[in-house]
Amino acid sequence: MTNLSSQDRDLVLLEQIEKNPNATQATLAEQLGVAVGTVNWHLKRLIEKGYVKVKHAERRKLKYIITPEGIALRANLTVDFIRSSMEMYRLIRQRMKSALQELQQQQASVVRLQGGSPDVVDICRLSCLESGIHITEQRDHYPVIQIDHLKIIVHWQDGAHRINE
Repeated sequence: MTNLSSQDRDLVLLEQIEKNPNATQATLAEQLGVAVGTVNWHLKRLIEKGYVKVKHAERRKLKYIITPEGIALRANLTVDFIRSSMEMYRLIRQRMKSALQELQQQQASVVRLQGGSPDVVDICRLSCLESGIHITEQRDHYPVIQIDHLKIIVHWQDGAHRINE
C-alpha cells in the first residue's frame, strides 16, 4: 500500500473493512503494510466524508461500517483502478511491440529481460512469447530489454540502445 495513490489506498481500506468490519487499525495497518497512523488518517478522511461510520462494539473496540455512499465510492474507485490498469497494460504492450519489432528487424530471437516490477515484467514476458522471442537468463551475447518503470529500453551488445516511450 506504500506505493499506492490516495484513491487506491481508500479502495483497499474500503475492501478490507467490508471483509472484516471488526478489524482494528493495527490489524488493517499490518495487512496493508503501512503504519497505524496512515490507516488512522485515511479512516478519518473516509469518516469525515461520510463513506464510513464508526460504532462502538465494546468498551474500547470500534466497528467500521461502509455507508451506501462508501459502497458507491468503492465501485467508482474499482472502475478507475481497472481503467488505469488497462491503460498501463496497453502502454507497456505498445512499447514492447516496438522493442520486439526492433529485435526482429535485427533477426534477434533470444533476449534477456532486466528490471521492472513483477506485473510489468509479466506483460513483457508474455509479449516476447507471443512474438516468438525466447527469454534467457544467460548474460552471453544476447540483447537486453531493460524495464525501467514504464520505459522499455533495448540494449545491444555493441552498446547501442533505444528507449521505447
